[in-house]
Parts: sequence; structure tokens; C-alpha cells
Amino acid sequence: MGSSVIAFSPSTTYEEALGRAADIWGVEREYWDIWGHKHVAAPEAIRAVLESMGVSAGSREELDRAVEQRLWNEWKRIVPPALVISVNDPVIKLRIMAGAPQAAVRITVRNENGGSESITRSVEALEQTATAYLRGSEFQERRLRLPFELPVGYHELEAGMEGQAETTRSARLIVCPDRAWLPASLAGNGRAAGIAVSLYGLRSRRNWGCGDFTDLRAFIDWTAEELGASFVGLNPLHAIPNRQPYNTSPYLPLCTFYKNLIYLDIEAIEDFAASRWARALAASRRVQAEIEALREAEYVEYERVSALKLRFLRMLFRTFLRHEFRRQSQRAREFQEYCEREGQFLDDFARFRALEEVLRRRLPGVWLWRDWPPEYHDPHSNATEAFARQHWRSVLFQKYIQWQIDRQLDAAQRFAQERGLAIGLYHDLALATDRFGADLWAHRRFYVEGSRVGAPPDDFSPNGQDWSFPPPDSLAHFEDGYRLFAESIRKNLRHGGALRIDHVMRFFHLFWIPEHLDATRGLYVRDRHEDLIRILALESVRNRVIIVGEDLGTVADQVRETLSRFGILSYRLFYFEKWGDGTFKSPRDYPEQALVSASTHDLPTLDGFWRNRDIEARRRAGLIPDEGSYRAQIRARAAEKQKMLDLLFREGLLPDYVPKSADQIPELTGELHNAIVGFLALTPSRMMVLGEEDLMKQPDQQNLPGTTGEYPNWRHKTRFTIEELRTSQLAKDFAAMYRGWLERTGRVNRA
Repeated sequence: MGSSVIAFSPSTTYEEALGRAADIWGVEREYWDIWGHKHVAAPEAIRAVLESMGVSAGSREELDRAVEQRLWNEWKRIVPPALVISVNDPVIKLRIMAGAPQAAVRITVRNENGGSESITRSVEALEQTATAYLRGSEFQERRLRLPFELPVGYHELEAGMEGQAETTRSARLIVCPDRAWLPASLAGNGRAAGIAVSLYGLRSRRNWGCGDFTDLRAFIDWTAEELGASFVGLNPLHAIPNRQPYNTSPYLPLCTFYKNLIYLDIEAIEDFAASRWARALAASRRVQAEIEALREAEYVEYERVSALKLRFLRMLFRTFLRHEFRRQSQRAREFQEYCEREGQFLDDFARFRALEEVLRRRLPGVWLWRDWPPEYHDPHSNATEAFARQHWRSVLFQKYIQWQIDRQLDAAQRFAQERGLAIGLYHDLALATDRFGADLWAHRRFYVEGSRVGAPPDDFSPNGQDWSFPPPDSLAHFEDGYRLFAESIRKNLRHGGALRIDHVMRFFHLFWIPEHLDATRGLYVRDRHEDLIRILALESVRNRVIIVGEDLGTVADQVRETLSRFGILSYRLFYFEKWGDGTFKSPRDYPEQALVSASTHDLPTLDGFWRNRDIEARRRAGLIPDEGSYRAQIRARAAEKQKMLDLLFREGLLPDYVPKSADQIPELTGELHNAIVGFLALTPSRMMVLGEEDLMKQPDQQNLPGTTGEYPNWRHKTRFTIEELRTSQLAKDFAAMYRGWLERTGRVNRA
């Protein structure tokens, strides 16, 4: 193995200094778009991104100082703050100042389960892999294979030169498997299928205006009995503000660690039965009328549902305090154990929610934490600590809500397992977090201010996309030993058998848009993808959860190669799987290591696609600038439908009597519906998921990108109620069609 050499010398030009800094901080100076065009980042964009990271970039001298300091910080430590290694190749790298005769290094590893082991090795006996010359000193990088039998997990490593205590440094040693978990049922030719549903949209005769965890259990029961599927996919359940129309997206949460109270079944909480006041209020004419109105509403009414449930939750919490908490009952002890397990994460979230509530009463019109009095901007300031003591009941109330959510969601996953679903619940982890939310308030140092995340121009967004949330600070995560990152994975795969990672390219790089520039001027910034994916695999194996990486859009070859190496399933959509000439791929051309589906929440449903409902919705929302553009989209859709029709005929999935011209098929007929579902089932991909909207031929997609109040985003309800799924002949026909394909293609649940 060759040995590289690093030596710092002053730059000769500003451009040289800027380029060197960009490389060190992971700023990619060029990228290729989906049309094969190369984009070179403008110097002002690179400078703006570096400055958002805290790098002084106003002059050549400032950049040189920043680069030299960064190199010095990295090389002066014998070990970095975090070491992420393979359990099958436990090699670490040490950085040692050269010149000490007979030098030896001492390593101690403290296992996360207790116990420790130490070794001492001569420096000269270790393979040298790099050399650096900084501030008049020579440093050598040396490889050391740890001789211990280390289990996967989070350990602590201490390293230092023998007899030189001042050189000793500690690192978080994260030992990871080489692949994510995959059940034995999906090994070889094993395949599975499921159905995805937006939980908020589930209709029933018993819920309070939006789907809840009791509805979910009923949906699981129907899935097991009627579909023979292995899992139920859910939208992200993250906590959101529940304010319409701007704060209802499950993909822009105020917190990714905790969940939305609207999914609670209030009547299933033990304290409801114990509270005669709550039961009497629920039975009152006024409350029953509100519940009925919310059930009958065309769309989910987030604010009204949330307000109603909060009203009851406060009553139930008071009952819990009186009857359980003060007596230190068994339930009270379980609650305290939950709070202790969650620790500072739950404490910070509960403080945020309590502050938000109290300050809004004091300061009407103040909706964002950045507009709070400055003393409350720090989650651990004296003022915040005093607030938490004074309003301890409000803080505890927020913890009580999350405890109830955790219990009901856990019960849903256990019920899925009892009903024989091999995988159970399939959760979704959003990419974003609202810059005005609890995550940014509590964990600000892990995010970069001065840039936003987005996407480069593509077919669907010719001007690019600006998602308006801050990118993660890769260096801060690394220096903290990836604790926050690991916790975000751990909390979101809990109570499930599979986890979808929204925009999995985030682990490799994200598209940053500097402040005061638009998305066409953005650029990519790299992350430590190998570390992040190894930790993802570790949490997957420990929790026995399948990982699916949503890899749609502009995807570099390296991304999919790495995901494949780590056993993470790719995410493939019927709409997008085409050859270079625009023709659709056959089922056999889909990859095995993938999850396949027809559409997503941001794209038209199958029925909507065929009837151009998404194009018409964009036209009504003002997203199509003129009549010519509208006609062009209609023509393009007609061409797409014809290619789709040709494919289905080519694969023998349509009977001869179906017209060969898409112009003669104005809607998604039963034959077309059956053919597309069959096409997906026939692919060799290990997992298949069909959206409830696509199974039940609903016309409208959940989200229309680029809109807020112009379209009822994230509010659509299911076509059939939970009860109608078993009584409607049409619903039963759809279910039988899906199950038939699962049985024919070996995807039916066999747990």
C-alpha cells in the first residue's frame, strides 16, 4: 500500500486557495445533471457555502489560515473523535508525531457492555499509510488491526504514546456489520409485498376525523386476511405543527425524533376509562357533533383534530397525575422508565413544546421560536431551566403524550406480528427538519445556517428545487461521534420491520443553495457516507429492520453501488424505470436488491396519471405558465401512456380486445389496472409496495409539489372506510386482484 504525503504551503492565487478549501470541506466544484450536462460551480457560490460552514473566505490569506488550521486539528490528534470500522476488518488509523526513538502506542478499548482490553504496539511495527508536514513537524499515519474480538456496537477507544499522557485522546469506536439486515425469507429468490397508506387519511366510523393507531390495527388485520401482504407502509409519523396549509407535511417535521399526537386513539388510553369527566365530555352532543363533522369532512382538518385531541389529552393527563403519578403506581413507574430511556432528547422536545404553548399565550402572533425572547433560544439557558421548573407539569404533559404514542405504535407492530405479517410496519424517515422546529432549537450546532437544501434542475423541476431547510453540519456530527445521527435512525426504525430513508443520497452528498442564490446556482457538498451507512447497517442488524434507500432523481453510480454493497434496497418506480431512448424497462430488467412501486406521494396516482389529473391540478394552481406549456404537457403525457401501453402488450399482460392506442382509453380500466399491478409483482425485486391510492384507483395524489394553499396537500382521505374495505364489492375485487398476483408471483405472506 502506498504512502501519501501532505504538506501545507501558501496558495499563489485566491482561486487556488478557494479550490483547496472546497476540496477539504467537501464542496464539489462540478456536477453532472440528468441530461448529461456538466455544471461548474461559480466561485461566489463556493465562497458562500464555505462561509455558511464558518470558514473565513474573504481573501487568499484567510482561506490559507482556515485550511492550515483544519489540517493541524486533524493531524495533531492521535485518533479522530469517531472511528467507524467493520467488525470483519477492525483496522484503525493513528496519527503520530515522528521522531521519538523506540516509540510505542498504547490502545485501550472499553466495551459498551463493560469490560476493557489494552494493547501496546511499537510504532515501527505498524504500516505507514501517510505523512504530513505541518508547523515544522512531521506526522505519520499508521494502520493498526485491533486484535480484540469486538462485538458490533458503540465502544470507547483511548490511544496515546506510551509514557506521554499528554498525547492521549479518546474516540468513539463504532464497530459495524458489513451489510444491513435482511430476513431469511428474502434470501435467494424470496420476495415480499405490502401496501402503503397515509395514516392520517384512513377513514372509519369510529375515529375522530383522521386515521389513528386503532384504525391502523384494523387496516393491518384487513391486510393480513384479504391481501396476504407482508407489511403495511406508513407516511412519516413525525411531529408537525398541524397548522393548515403551511405546516401539514410529514416530510417537513418540527422534530424527527418524536411523533404526531393526531394519530393517538384517545379512547384507547387507560386514563380515558378512569376519567368520568372525559367520558362525559366525549359523549356530549357538542363533542359528538364535532367528531362527526370531522369524520365527514372531505379532507383531514389538522387544526381541529389536534385541538380536540389535545383538549382530551389534558384531561387524561390530570387523571393520570391524580390516580397514578402521585401514588407511584405501576403505570407511573413505566412512564418514568420511558422518560429515563429517552433522556435529554425527550426533555428537549418537551421543553420546546411547552415553551411554544406558554409563549404563544403570552405573545399572541409569535409563532416561531426565533421570535421568542432571546433568553429562551438556548434549550439549556438559565431562563429555559427556570421555565422547565416552573412549568414542570406542561413539560411532563408533553412527555406523557409521547409515551402514549410509543405504547400505541408498539402495540400496532406487535399486532402485525401476531397477525403473521412477516415484516409488519414499514416506516419512513424524512430528509428534512423545519428550521423553525424543535430539532433546530435543541440541536442547532448540528445544522448549517446560511445555506438551504434543494435539488438541481431536472425534468420535473427545470429551475431546480429549494426545500428551504438547513443542511447538516457533517463536521459537528463527526466530532460528536455521530450520536445524534444514530439516535435519529434508532428512534425511527423502532416498532417496525422496515425503514425507508427519504433521499438516501443525503449520506453521500446534498445539494446546497447558498443564501441569496437560487437553485440553479447550487452545488453539492459531500458527507462521510461510509461512516453513516455503516451506522445505518449497525442499527438495522441490531433491530432486525430492513433498510430501503429512496434513490430517485439525480443519482451518481457510486451511490447505488455502495447501497448494494451494504445490502440496502434501492427504490424503483414504474414511472421512472426507462432506457435511454425513453422506452419502459421490462420486469426482468429491474434489480433484485430493490423495492418496486408504481408511484409516490409527490407523483400522480395510477388513475390520476391516466386521466391527467396532476396536469390539471398544476394548471389550476398556476404552476403551468401558459396554454402552450399546458398543451405540451398533455402531449408528453399522451406519449408516455402510449409507451406504457406498448410495454404492457409486449409483456403479454393485456388481452387482445384492449385498444392498442392510448387515445382510445380515457381512464384506467380494470384491464390496465390489473396489468400494471401484475407487472410490478413480476419483477425480481425483493420487495414490492402498492399505495392504497393505486390499489383503490383514487384520482388525486397526496402532495402537489410547488403548492401550499392552492392544493389540499397531505389531507386526502381514503376512498373506502375501514369498514367498507370488507363490505364494498369493489374494494373486495381490488383486494382479490392484488392477492391473486401475490400468490402467482410468490410474494404472498408466508410468515
